[in-house]
Amino acid sequence: MEDHTKWKHGAHGHKFIASFSGGKDSTLALYKAMKVGEAVGLIVMLEEEGNRSRSHGMPPELIRAQAESIGLPVYTAAASWDDYEKVYMSLLDNAKNQGAEVLITGDLDMPAHGCWHDKVTKNAGLKLGMPLWEMDHREAVDEFINLGFVTILVTVNLSLGMREDDLGRTLTHEFVKELEARGIDPCGEGGEFHTTVIDGPLFRHPIPVRPCEILRNGDYAFLPLELDAMA
Repeated sequence: MEDHTKWKHGAHGHKFIASFSGGKDSTLALYKAMKVGEAVGLIVMLEEEGNRSRSHGMPPELIRAQAESIGLPVYTAAASWDDYEKVYMSLLDNAKNQGAEVLITGDLDMPAHGCWHDKVTKNAGLKLGMPLWEMDHREAVDEFINLGFVTILVTVNLSLGMREDDLGRTLTHEFVKELEARGIDPCGEGGEFHTTVIDGPLFRHPIPVRPCEILRNGDYAFLPLELDAMA
């Protein structure tokens, strides 16, 4: 029977590529993995038009700014949901050619069986590492904040207890307590919110951003961020 506990320590002593959203979980996973392994780059999937990241709706120039501050190359590709897996596999193949042995992701609650990342890494001939796997959600977000990372809420689901005025707020211990008091998972693992990380111990310098006009789509509200060239 396969030992899935190895997922938590998959980066140890290995070169890895990290699946990166620019948000808090993938950033914390990358931080932990870089303590014990060697990163060869970041993978970021874009929406099919190529104007925004698939997971957090970030513009490519902001993603590149994060990668540059971290000091890693970033590999992006645009894909529809129909060809997502095929395109993702091509990025994994490229990463393997760059020396990657492991794919690192920021998942906390991935099931041990039927895991999509497990399937694609096996197909690519890579191993899977999930440093945050099965971690207590409050412990994960507390560690993230205690390490000195700074992250801004950029997406909220208004049907899951989030409010439009949560957009643009920085994730602090006080805010986490407020979210929990409102019945919201502190990591947003139910899809309540997404974040963009702009500073912390992985970054050589903060990412200067300015908020744009709030957008709305059904139950969701979004705060697009742009690089602030004047900063």
